[in-house]
Amino acid sequence: MSITLYGIPNCDTVKKARMWLADRGHIVAFHDVKKAGLSEAMVASWLTQVPWDILVNKKGTTWRGLTETQKTDVVDASSATTLMLAAPSVIKRPVLCDGKRVVVGFSDATYQQHFNPI
Repeated sequence: MSITLYGIPNCDTVKKARMWLADRGHIVAFHDVKKAGLSEAMVASWLTQVPWDILVNKKGTTWRGLTETQKTDVVDASSATTLMLAAPSVIKRPVLCDGKRVVVGFSDATYQQHFNPI
């Protein structure tokens, strides 16, 4: 199973996810969304499994730094995609893709459930 973790290397949550995966022997490709960027197709594939309002991190500093107009313009998947492509750090991190499922954010319980389904 090919696993890719999308995020920013200095993000604490991304660090926790990477450590969790490494500690359990999962081989993971890391994609730095700031340096390597994102494609519209990539974001569209995430949106087939995750609602746009989950992918856009409205609690983060990037969102808080947007103008009110920029915030109110994000009303659907299309406008959210435009924002995520322009400002990848607005994406809730990490985004884990393994070809079967997209998991947004990190928690020990969620990752355990994903990698060890009952």
